[in-house]
Amino acid sequence: MGLEKEIILMMDVTKIVEEPSFFLIAGPCAVEDDQICKEIVERILPITGRLEIPFIFKASYRKANRSRLDSFQGIGDDIALKILERIRSTFNVPVTTDIHAPQEAKWAAQVVDVLQIPAFLCRQTDLLLAAAETGKIVNIKKGQFMNAANMKHAVDKIINQTKNNVWLTERGTTFGYQDLIVDYRNIPWMQSLKVPVILDCTHSLQQPNQTGGVTGGDPTLIETIASAGIATGVDGIFIETHPDPGKAKSDGANMLPLGKLEPLLEKLVRIRSALIG
Repeated sequence: MGLEKEIILMMDVTKIVEEPSFFLIAGPCAVEDDQICKEIVERILPITGRLEIPFIFKASYRKANRSRLDSFQGIGDDIALKILERIRSTFNVPVTTDIHAPQEAKWAAQVVDVLQIPAFLCRQTDLLLAAAETGKIVNIKKGQFMNAANMKHAVDKIINQTKNNVWLTERGTTFGYQDLIVDYRNIPWMQSLKVPVILDCTHSLQQPNQTGGVTGGDPTLIETIASAGIATGVDGIFIETHPDPGKAKSDGANMLPLGKLEPLLEKLVRIRSALIG
């Protein structure tokens, strides 16, 4: 996929779901600095270009839902949003970030193409309506406590407001106090709502509520979760990745080392190709 196709995707990210391949949302958990974001995009773009996978860069400009008071929450809203804006304009790549309060919707919408609603906030009506009012695509993560059918109400809140494009993301369901499990039935069930469905392959393997206040995870399962998602027919894949997850400032225990992304995507492309013949 060459630069010309990247420009087309940048101009109308709503068409990204019409591509024969799945699309990829990937990047670090949070905006750490300009250099890390640039390195990740520079390494992902040639891979997704060669494999013809539409790519959206993801990084949270603020981390609000932290367990501990001393957890990393960001480098400052203005600084982080400007970094996302530079990534978008410099590399001509669509960008997404999550928002946590209604007033954040307008700030983030100035620099991103897709607004992401965190799973814990998927029922927050004022947040969903504020996101809808921006006119951006709204990607709602299914709450760990929600079933697929109930996500219809979240979709309706967006569509009834401004007829926006809505995406839904499966990111696992609470299983006991300290684990998540992926129910792959949620993918076709949410697709029956006539919206694109994404599988979050990194947050789905989290091990939350650890006594130390830092969420654990098992990144060795990323390939398994992603492969099963593609086999189920998911529209997009969400993967948080970092050049050195051990040094990441947020969610390092769940991230895919950046060097492992290319062989994983090659495998997923082969699975998708086998499905579509």
